[in-house]
Amino acid sequence: MRKIPYLHIALFIVTFLTTLAAGALQKGVNLFKEPGRIIEGLPFAGTLMTILLCHELSHYIASKKHHTKATLPYFIPAPSIIGTFGAFIKMKSPIITRKALIDIGASGPISGFIVSVIACIVGLSMSEIVSVSSAEGALSLGDSILFSFLSRVILETAPDHYDILLHPVAFAGWIGLFVTSLNLIPIGQLDGGHIAFAILGERHKYISIVLVAILGVLGIFYWEGWALWAVLMLILGIKHPPVLYWEVPLDPKRRFIGIFTFIIFIITFIPSPFKLL
Repeated sequence: MRKIPYLHIALFIVTFLTTLAAGALQKGVNLFKEPGRIIEGLPFAGTLMTILLCHELSHYIASKKHHTKATLPYFIPAPSIIGTFGAFIKMKSPIITRKALIDIGASGPISGFIVSVIACIVGLSMSEIVSVSSAEGALSLGDSILFSFLSRVILETAPDHYDILLHPVAFAGWIGLFVTSLNLIPIGQLDGGHIAFAILGERHKYISIVLVAILGVLGIFYWEGWALWAVLMLILGIKHPPVLYWEVPLDPKRRFIGIFTFIIFIITFIPSPFKLL
């Protein structure tokens, strides 16, 4: 008899509520005075939770397909501007082959990427172009190559001293793309690290060292968060554990997936994600 995953369900519900509150706060709702208006955060919360759920469930399904034991997703609620620190699944058995490593590592970012792009397209079509002076003191989001392209296609180029006021759905899509890029950094046991190790083997360790140093430099000149991310990578470890049967070769399909995820990383990476206007 299967046990009901109470902890996973509880964390999902609490995280949905915290992202719902975050979405309402973004719209200027005072939840202490008007708690009933929390429902106004639904466009943001529903979109972001869908992106995270698709990402983690894709990892889970790929793990099951390759007979790797994995937990259901753990969602992490947080008192932040987006209401969450994300979600993760925990591997409970070794990954057997490089094929499995590619499939498990790439499945989450690819599915999350697809849903995020859809959210950005829908959300940008509902966004507005506003005067920068009217948004003074507001949080300004950096643009990745992809998000900048989508903005130009959907909203055209904003004139000087104007910027885009993102609809909550577009903001959730932006976060989804940002989270995708974070996961695809080819360091340690991040999703990108899984993929890079499957293709490069032990050489992946040297790439991890170089990228941690690059993140440190980006933390000095662009966004302090990169320096914290670099420290976190060092704490978690930049060396990837071996697979059980390394001699099983990668087929062209998996190599293509590896290249495809690297392209996704390049077009979603943002050197300076956040700044105040």
